[in-house]
Amino acid sequence: MARVKTGIITKKKHKKIIKRAKGYFGAKHYRFRQAKQQVMKSGAYSYVGRKDRKSNFRKLWIARINAGARMNGLTYSTLINGLKKANVVVNRKMLANLAITDPKAFTEICKTAQKALK
Repeated sequence: MARVKTGIITKKKHKKIIKRAKGYFGAKHYRFRQAKQQVMKSGAYSYVGRKDRKSNFRKLWIARINAGARMNGLTYSTLINGLKKANVVVNRKMLANLAITDPKAFTEICKTAQKALK
């Protein structure tokens, strides 16, 4: 039986990794070993980054809500507490969006929270 030569398969595998390493600095974008290591590390970074992005956005929304709440004489925590007591279910993303784009509607929400706290 004839032997199977794997040069074609190896070349394809290498090209795939090198293609993913396009734009990397130094030897990492053209040497297979360095490229493979960097592609693996980049994949790990991007996986962690996708998880971190969620908490970063939440922090941003909370900062925006807090700024809007303080303009209406409340703090973030009292606003959220008042909304829970008033049974108003609005997520932080939408509250932050309202605080920026529609201050009048956000003021009404703050008034609702203040009434629920009294």
